[in-house]
Amino acid sequence: MEMLKLKSLKQRLLAIVIATTFGILGGCATIEGAGKDIQSAGEAVEEGAEEASN
Repeated sequence: MEMLKLKSLKQRLLAIVIATTFGILGGCATIEGAGKDIQSAGEAVEEGAEEASN
């Protein structure tokens, strides 16, 4: 009985993870959009680091 509950819980958690992943990717519209978002965040960090070192 406990095995069924554990399996059901794992399935629910997996469904939540998948739904969250698609939600995040959907917010960026495409994988390319996600890459651009990550790139722009990296550039902002790089600029901040350059300013701090000067």
